[in-house]
Amino acid sequence: MPRARIYASHTELLRAEAGNVDFVDIATPPYAHAEVAHAALGAGLHVLCEKPVAISSDEAQSMAEHADRARRVFYPCHNYKHAPVIKAVRSILERGTVGKIHLVTLQTFRTTHARGTRDWRPDWRRERMFAGGGIAMDHGSHTFYLAFEWLRSHPTSMGAKTFNSDGADTEDNFSCTLTFPTGIASAHLTWTAGARKVLYTLHGDRGAITVDDDVIEVLSRDGSAHDESQSVPSQWMDASHKEWFSSLLDQFAQAIDRRDFVSHDTLDALQCVRVISAGYASAARGGREVNLTTPLTLQRSNGSAVAGARTLRHSAAFRP
Repeated sequence: MPRARIYASHTELLRAEAGNVDFVDIATPPYAHAEVAHAALGAGLHVLCEKPVAISSDEAQSMAEHADRARRVFYPCHNYKHAPVIKAVRSILERGTVGKIHLVTLQTFRTTHARGTRDWRPDWRRERMFAGGGIAMDHGSHTFYLAFEWLRSHPTSMGAKTFNSDGADTEDNFSCTLTFPTGIASAHLTWTAGARKVLYTLHGDRGAITVDDDVIEVLSRDGSAHDESQSVPSQWMDASHKEWFSSLLDQFAQAIDRRDFVSHDTLDALQCVRVISAGYASAARGGREVNLTTPLTLQRSNGSAVAGARTLRHSAAFRP
């Protein structure tokens, strides 16, 4: 990028580029997300932030509340929502083909963690001080925000187990079961798989959907002629997922136009951090179930609060 202007720190960039930029895209390791977001919001800029938006619930909460006070958009990079195959699943659900979903399984198989640049700690995802955790912190958000959407709610409890196969200070395997008001989700995430693959299943009262990378199968409960299969090329093997970002950036721009400073996507991002933290708390207790019934609420700068099925503020009792 010969025309790019490079700065030694985000503070130097914000100072030098004051008045020249409209938003900041935070793509640092998670430990720095909150610091950079607060600086950008303080400079009057909108924020697009990689997942997870923070490494603790307290950090995530403070970022959202700052965005509300600053009247600037704080938006997460939940790019799996924009994969063509996930959009196809959404269309099937909107048609009511399989009815309301009550059971979801989500499996993400990776043969290793994504490597960083060799110029700066290529294995930072295996270092807790930079990553905040292992595969649950790295991939958990993708798993959980899809489960939120498919089960139409946020979980009320979860139990989880972690496993570390190589002596690093972060886990490379994470399994959990989440209980929702509308059903159950189970998930397994691994960096030690024999092959790279994504497998999802969604079970409704009229049928089921299976996702095997790009291949979707729709199965009716009674095995009728409505069963179907289709391939929706989604470039799962390209870890950059660059094909998905045009749609995400369009939604970010729409949030800015609507002045939707803390959107439902933002609330889901905070819930993801909360669930990841609860998962670590459960694993530390041998898989004992952790209660998530305390509602999230966002205390707005005008004194009002956001409350409801997808809301903010909680007691932030669990940290990774």
